[in-house]
Amino acid sequence: MIGMLINEKEVKEIQYLIKREMDEILFDLKDERIDHIVKRAMEERYKILFTLFKRVASPNECLKYMRKKEKKVNKI
Repeated sequence: MIGMLINEKEVKEIQYLIKREMDEILFDLKDERIDHIVKRAMEERYKILFTLFKRVASPNECLKYMRKKEKKVNKI
């Protein structure tokens, strides 16, 4: 485990950077032109960023960036 000491200004900057990156990923995930394999990689990156975000953001702020689980439909 690695620990960091950061002040409030640095926390705000980290939150801003992570939010900006997550917003960009969410926007790109809606783009139909992007291949599903690329989207899967983007979703993995989003999960990692969200995990980091949960460490520095308030629960209310985290709720705004929680993704809904998509139901997979089995096609027969």
